[in-house]
Amino acid sequence: MRVIRLLMALCLVLLPVSRAAAQSILRDAETEAFFRDISRDLVVAAGLDPRNVQFILVGDPSINAFVTGGQNVFIHSGLITSADNVNELQGVIAHEIGHIAGGHNVRFGEGAGPATKISLLSLVVAAAAVAAGAGEAGMAILGLGTAAAQGKFLAFTRDQESRTDQAGAKFLGTVGLSGKGSIAFFRRLQAQEFRLAIPQNNEYARTHPLSSTRVANLEAVYKADPAWNTPPDPALDKRFQRIKGKLIGFVEEPPRVMQVYPESDQSVAAHYARAYAWHRSGFPEAAMAETTKLVALGPADPYFLELDGQILLESGKVDAAIPVLRRAVAQAPREPMIMTLLGHALVTSEDPALAGEAETLLKRAVALDRENPFTWYQLGVIYDRRGDKPRAALASAERFSLEGNAPGAAANARMARAGLAAGTPDYIRADDIYLVAGDALDKKKKRR
Repeated sequence: MRVIRLLMALCLVLLPVSRAAAQSILRDAETEAFFRDISRDLVVAAGLDPRNVQFILVGDPSINAFVTGGQNVFIHSGLITSADNVNELQGVIAHEIGHIAGGHNVRFGEGAGPATKISLLSLVVAAAAVAAGAGEAGMAILGLGTAAAQGKFLAFTRDQESRTDQAGAKFLGTVGLSGKGSIAFFRRLQAQEFRLAIPQNNEYARTHPLSSTRVANLEAVYKADPAWNTPPDPALDKRFQRIKGKLIGFVEEPPRVMQVYPESDQSVAAHYARAYAWHRSGFPEAAMAETTKLVALGPADPYFLELDGQILLESGKVDAAIPVLRRAVAQAPREPMIMTLLGHALVTSEDPALAGEAETLLKRAVALDRENPFTWYQLGVIYDRRGDKPRAALASAERFSLEGNAPGAAANARMARAGLAAGTPDYIRADDIYLVAGDALDKKKKRR
């Protein structure tokens, strides 16, 4: 499990930008593969291309998910840790895919536009009243206009949510998945609202319909579907329990982890959870005892091997980690994050004889996933040790660009351009990064 800070401003549907900008993105090869597998049929049912829909795990304990510009679905860690089975998660995913299929990012202006016009009109009328000497009346008009604009926009978003609920139900039915998980999610959401003392008697001040309303509207639809009593897929649910255990071990405090997964629990999920908890607590031997049991259960499982190798590496046992991670890569030859972890181990060894293997691995990793800053960092270390300063600078520019560090990206892209032959692919890439970073810096200066 890796943590990447979400530094760029996000244009969210129905959520404030500032809320997501401070959150962290969690990246894990097994989890991302799982998201792809449980969503593929739903994405196809919505008429979308699975290659274009990206699922991203957000480190946030609340029960939530949302869509941003493009086809990006963000899923809160709290949604997974609170869910009982894979069907609940699929119900949420079907809903979020409904937002994408409905073009709600693109259609955002349809709700904001009329609301803005009402606000502007009230501003003009209020200004006229103030100019005529009726200051209090003018302010009252302005307040009423703002309330009307807000009400119109909220009504628009509630309508979008209701339509998306129905779209999600359609996608679930198309692929033969039960809506029980969707209903369970809305009931959990309602329970969370009760805990947070969110009023349940005024739908008109909300971006979403009341959870009780959504349950009432959807229950009849789902119960009439032939798939209503279809249980979750056993194989997918088994994978879900693994993911849930891993995530609880990573995000919860160790005493809580041990409470949820006591030593008496010898399931895969429990071994995962305790391995992370022990590792985070500074007990590497206890953590490795858990990963040893995992590897014994699945000697060829790349994700068991990945975690075993990660804990060995982060415990300073680099030489022991390398062969384990080589086995993991051999079992999952298209998992860029596992490749990056092995590349990191090879770089950490500082053995010149391993530099070529590390470079090949890391280049394969960025070819499959260019959006991992840590991969670019490791590749930059290799170039720097070799004395290839321009490409080391280019790798750093890629890393800083992904991290939202415009000054760092611009400075390193400029250094890379200075040492690369004009017109080559690397030079063109450095030039692109420099232009984008420079534009970001110019916009920042204008905002000051």
